Amino acid sequence: MPLLHISMRAGKPDAYRRAILDGLYRAMREALNVPEGDEFMTISEIAPANFRCGNAYGVARSDDAVLIQITVFASRTAEQKKALYRRITDLLGDNPGIRPGDVFVNVLDAPAENWSVGHGIAQFA
Repeated sequence: MPLLHISMRAGKPDAYRRAILDGLYRAMREALNVPEGDEFMTISEIAPANFRCGNAYGVARSDDAVLIQITVFASRTAEQKKALYRRITDLLGDNPGIRPGDVFVNVLDAPAENWSVGHGIAQFA
């Protein structure tokens, strides 16, 4: 039950943003085995003056950097997360053509009782 927040500079066409969402969903299905239809994702487009990515950690980033934050159940393994990072980078490289250095991913673990997916019920607690 991942929840994704994607931040990027404003100005990309709809097809570009759709390709990001499609690639992230596919990567989660393949690397984390999320169920079909488990799509909870938002894209925030940030004005260039309000978006900054440095080149720390030996990674050169361009203006096309995409910041992806994924909250998942705390049950995901390190191996699953590594596979997810790789798959996201590969798929976003294929379409819409984002350079590997411009794909920044952060995974947050949340206990099952921290989730309510509707009706005010803690479905996974």
